[in-house]
Amino acid sequence: MPPHPKRKHSSGRRDRRRAHDALEPQNLVECPNCGEMRQPHRVCPKCGQYKGREVIEVKEEKKK
Repeated sequence: MPPHPKRKHSSGRRDRRRAHDALEPQNLVECPNCGEMRQPHRVCPKCGQYKGREVIEVKEEKKK
């Protein structure tokens, strides 16, 4: 048989355990090449640049 708790955990104890579960807002920095907001230490999804050089080739979308 699996073990069962002997006493109910109080709501305060439960909430203290969950205190670190809140989501934090994403940190964004401005791309020095195109000025678009991006995540730090990531390739810019708009222009494909990272640390001043082109890492990925970004295709331009055709507008209808």
